[in-house]
Amino acid sequence: MIDLPPLAAPAKRSVTIDGHRTSVSLEDAFWQALQAEARARGTTRALLIGQIDHARPPEVGLATALRLFVLACAQSRD
Repeated sequence: MIDLPPLAAPAKRSVTIDGHRTSVSLEDAFWQALQAEARARGTTRALLIGQIDHARPPEVGLATALRLFVLACAQSRD
């Protein structure tokens, strides 16, 4: 049997990027991981999300970019 982390539906949160409000739906584990990564980098979650948004290609959605960023951070620690 596989142990799963707590599972919940994605939570939609509003973020401001360059003065524009947008909504992003992510599972709580991703919101928490983004917060931890922002703290580790000495920035805010909102600023980190803005940096990720600016770095992503236009064909990749913001939620996808955020999930892949969190995954890459986790993999780099392994």
